[in-house]
Amino acid sequence: MPLPFEASLDDILRDPEPYVDSVFASLESEFLVMPRGEGFVDYPTFEAGYEALKRATQGFSTLPSASIVTAIQDVPVSLIVLRTMLGFTPPEWACIATQRSGVGVPQGAARTIDRSIRMRPLQRMRLAGVTATRVRALVETACALLEEGAPPVAPSEFHRLDKADTCHGRTSISNLSAMGVPYPMVLYERLLGRPFAGHRDSVSELIGGGLEAAIEDVLSRAHISFRKTRRAERIPGFDQAPDFIVPSEFSPRVVIEAKITEDDGTARDKVARIQRLCALSMEGREPGQPRYQVVACIAGRGFGQRREDMKRLLTATCGKVFTLRTLGRLVDCTELRGFRARPG
Repeated sequence: MPLPFEASLDDILRDPEPYVDSVFASLESEFLVMPRGEGFVDYPTFEAGYEALKRATQGFSTLPSASIVTAIQDVPVSLIVLRTMLGFTPPEWACIATQRSGVGVPQGAARTIDRSIRMRPLQRMRLAGVTATRVRALVETACALLEEGAPPVAPSEFHRLDKADTCHGRTSISNLSAMGVPYPMVLYERLLGRPFAGHRDSVSELIGGGLEAAIEDVLSRAHISFRKTRRAERIPGFDQAPDFIVPSEFSPRVVIEAKITEDDGTARDKVARIQRLCALSMEGREPGQPRYQVVACIAGRGFGQRREDMKRLLTATCGKVFTLRTLGRLVDCTELRGFRARPG
């Protein structure tokens, strides 16, 4: 099967289909396995928090905020269980707690509290000062919301508390905790929120980091000078910094974009991002003389869904598209070979 990074642009334009097939065949997906990351809460730990919360509320027959705060001090992960019952992110919880309690709970503070608990979920938590005030505000707001349940809304709308365990307030929670949650309801709520969505979002950088680490390894083994940019870093000459610049941002000759996605819609956006880099490389330049070569390193099944998107990517990069399976050819088949100080 022909490899696009070994072909000329004319060859790709003449018959792109075999090259699209080649890239698709080498794409690999890792969506079934995710990194745990720091602060991962496993099920036994989560269950310990749930049981502590259940004891503090007498089987959810009542929602005394003071008792719940005490339970959180003893078993901190209980706070995360309480947030899960609401179905909120830490910033969302902070926002509504500020509105309803009058206590300022910055979103950053809510993230910090959540993160701290994830790192030490079962280690007794000492609450004092402003943190204690904020935790009490979060808990009191949660108790009030769970007590109220989902209010009526317009037929065209859907309330976030309209879930199997919270739609009718405390009665729903108490009933489900006593009988066990029916499996179809659990599946339906997962359908609404995507399975493992919260955890996947929290480790998104680690998921993409595997591809970047592989690129770093290839460049380092060849002793090629490179600049790896940080997330959201501003680099003069780029409206969005590429992931790698060789040899540096002061005289870029090769830029590498590392993109991974399991979603075809996201893949289209990432292809457009790489096209934009290619367009920037040609600004003020003669045809065929780009300021720097743009190389795409991609992974994930999302890139293997739309043939037209892959054709656009191959055309924009003149075929310089690599996957984890073909990354070993990265230096030899791009202008990176001119910067190699030692054979890889």
